[in-house]
Amino acid sequence: MKTGLAHLRAYLPVIAFFGGFLWDALTVGRSVAPSDLWILSGYLAGAAGILWWLGHRRHALAVAVAASEGAAQTTTPPASFRSIWWERAPLLLLQFLFGGLFSALFILYFKSSSHLTAVFWSLGLGGLLVANEFIDDKYHRFTLTWALFGLCAMLLFNFLLPFMVGSIGMVWFYLSTLAGAGFTHWLRKKTPGCPGRAAPVWIIAALLAVAYPLDIIPPVPLVKRDIQVGRNFARVANEYRLTLEKAPWWVFWRGVSHEVHLAPGERLYCVSSVFAPGGLSTRLYHRWEHYEAMRGWVTVSRMGFGLFGGRDGGFRGYTYKQDVAPGEWKVHVETESGRTVVVHAFSVVTDAPPQPERETVLGL
Repeated sequence: MKTGLAHLRAYLPVIAFFGGFLWDALTVGRSVAPSDLWILSGYLAGAAGILWWLGHRRHALAVAVAASEGAAQTTTPPASFRSIWWERAPLLLLQFLFGGLFSALFILYFKSSSHLTAVFWSLGLGGLLVANEFIDDKYHRFTLTWALFGLCAMLLFNFLLPFMVGSIGMVWFYLSTLAGAGFTHWLRKKTPGCPGRAAPVWIIAALLAVAYPLDIIPPVPLVKRDIQVGRNFARVANEYRLTLEKAPWWVFWRGVSHEVHLAPGERLYCVSSVFAPGGLSTRLYHRWEHYEAMRGWVTVSRMGFGLFGGRDGGFRGYTYKQDVAPGEWKVHVETESGRTVVVHAFSVVTDAPPQPERETVLGL
């Protein structure tokens, strides 16, 4: 019986990981709601309180040992410091809070990731989420704990500050990163005994500052909803309608074909839907690219439209091109500063459009 319990205990971190991740995936939802950000702020505040308490406990232990008789001959702490709840409960609670933060941030960043480098960034957060389930016994090493706390603070503030000011400008990313690192540095200074080192927190902040202009970090808090290219665009009531071509029956994993057939001179429309929190206003762009054999991917046009957040279905915008050359195409949905929200690849064939039974009308 004991062997079975010991065997089950070895898998508790994995069970906790998948259980917590499933819970966050269901509760965070398909968009970035204000309640999500305030709940995560509560997690961060709770982790800050526990870190202060751990520093206080460590400092009190050092004082108690130094004051006890024979302190020079023994390092055994007083009995009150050896309680399992005194020693383990704060670490387990801190693990839970870090797990909740990493899980939710991973989901939120993954929603905003649609190109390769951003996906790798999000998977890196997923790796930290998994690792957190196995390093609770390392939390007494304050330098590591401050680094984890600082990363959570910076990533959360990257969401929170743009949401509060209603803008996704580059300046708000750098200010929110600085605020997260500064808050961690301040908390360490205020913790009794000032344990650990804060240098790794500032190294992480510097790495984020370099990664941002390289388009590695997704343009949070924007979240992709949908993007399609097709023909016969129309706006009916509060719905955008677009004629798309059905995928062949053997391409069972896709409902829409990768190819678009256009008659000469016919317009090709791109309609995208992007979620933004309420109160956020910015401008998005469709950057049309065509692949040329001698030059590679060439930007043909970059057309913009305003975005005003708060619509659950996402804010929709569209652009179109006429006399489209055949071949491979991409449309990048990006911010004013060139940060990529989503990339949609397709090919154009200039001949007669398919029969109506091969088409479908999509409403966005």
